[in-house]
Amino acid sequence: MSPDTSPRDPSPWRPGDESDFDRTVAYRVPRPAANEAHTVRLPSWTEPEEIGSATVSGPPAPPAGRGRRGRGWILALVAAVLVGVVGGGGVWAASKLSGGGTQPQDVLPANALAYVRLDLDPSAGQKLALFGIARKFSATRDSFGGDDPRKALVTTLQKDDTDLSKVDFARDVEPWLGDRVGLAVLPADGGGDPVGALAVQVKDEAAARTGIAKMGLGDGKVGLAFRDGYAIIATSQKLADEYVKAAPLSGEPRFAGDLGALGEQGVLSFWMDVEKVADAGWSEIAATPVLQQIKGMRFAGALRFSGDYAELAGITRGGTPTSVRPEPVKIGELPASTVAAASISGLGDLLREQWPSIERAAGGPGGETVRQALDEARTQYGLSLPDDLATLLGRTLTLALDEQDLDGAQPRVGAVLTTDTAKARDMVDRVKVHRNGMERSADIATAEGDGRFVIASTQEYADALNGGGTLGESETFKIAVPDAANATYALYADLDRLEKLYLDGLSGQERADAEKLRAVGLSGTHGDDGATFTLRVVFN
Repeated sequence: MSPDTSPRDPSPWRPGDESDFDRTVAYRVPRPAANEAHTVRLPSWTEPEEIGSATVSGPPAPPAGRGRRGRGWILALVAAVLVGVVGGGGVWAASKLSGGGTQPQDVLPANALAYVRLDLDPSAGQKLALFGIARKFSATRDSFGGDDPRKALVTTLQKDDTDLSKVDFARDVEPWLGDRVGLAVLPADGGGDPVGALAVQVKDEAAARTGIAKMGLGDGKVGLAFRDGYAIIATSQKLADEYVKAAPLSGEPRFAGDLGALGEQGVLSFWMDVEKVADAGWSEIAATPVLQQIKGMRFAGALRFSGDYAELAGITRGGTPTSVRPEPVKIGELPASTVAAASISGLGDLLREQWPSIERAAGGPGGETVRQALDEARTQYGLSLPDDLATLLGRTLTLALDEQDLDGAQPRVGAVLTTDTAKARDMVDRVKVHRNGMERSADIATAEGDGRFVIASTQEYADALNGGGTLGESETFKIAVPDAANATYALYADLDRLEKLYLDGLSGQERADAEKLRAVGLSGTHGDDGATFTLRVVFN
């Protein structure tokens, strides 16, 4: 068999994508003959596996109660992502490739205010990509020796909780612990602070009941019930019994629609109904002008992996309607020598629309910081608010940093505005006059043309920005900033070219790890139906 040498598509992983590790695994799995069914049987958890001998699953169940141990288990969920997902991914990635089956949202109640899911058995592509990325870095490379991350997690917890000192992982935990865990934040009976409920996948209910009790969670302090292969742990037995009979979160139309729009849920996913959270005991905070703008909003996100990058993707739905109609930014039209840039549209119109709320916030309790910022804008820069600031933000605003003179005394920085050029020119002239009367003169270079106004640190760079460029044709940019042509906001940093600013301060393994980072990018849209974003870290 010859390796696949086709170029990699920079879009998120789809069946057929292969990294170097993907092809290594492919060599180990013989293809069926033409007359055979195309089914490959992979090792189970208990069978030996060619790359290693350990097996990996989900983290132990955190208790829903309060106190020190409750906080420790919450932290353990975070640790599970780092230790279990990344640190122990070698054998896990190659030996379990199903990614299907019942999910925590299928057993947790539909009235959840918020939800977090950790899946140590996602789709095959997610596992293989994660494994390839984790091998690049010293913090995770040494963990690929075959250790079961569940055992490492229990051992870590035992160091901080003497009540767990008598728990033996092989005897008390491994026989029942499954692959997935979900945490739901739910409204409390009769009002009050919301409560938590955990759904932990189990392989054996009887063993799980015994093991959970051994860990101090099933001794009457919390509620425990079972549903479709999951242990449901709640703050009381009454609630646990209610939760296993309730309609599932996966059947709630808005939740299902949001996750459907999100797509691949990856290794870690989350969802929150902001309106329900605002109404569940935080009414005073929810009544503030800023948070009123997001009432009715829902938020969902997922951590995903491909052979070249890790990405955090998210969407929002709902929220207070706005009259602002953002247009696509043109970050890809910056010069090819750009090493960092940020671009957003609609800020000028949004500022005008929200200015009454900003003034109310400045005049209310705690508004001292806002008032001080507005006063400084007027006195130090001679700005007329909100008009001058809205002109500066324009229909689109793009900030850029060039590679030339990057480590020099005066780096090339600039801003490209799509705005009323006459008003922008007048504003800059007034700022120059105002600043020239102070301790030092204002050194502002400008250029303009075709509805575009440029402000830069040097005239040469202002002219270069005004002339446009081909940053969008860079392969690194294409991977880091997906769908840049349609994005209404975007951010980009070419770490390979920026590393001259920080690499000399690193040595040894820290330097080697830093050199593995290629770029960071963010792109997204915001419009009538909500917003989307994709944040990517690209690797060499």
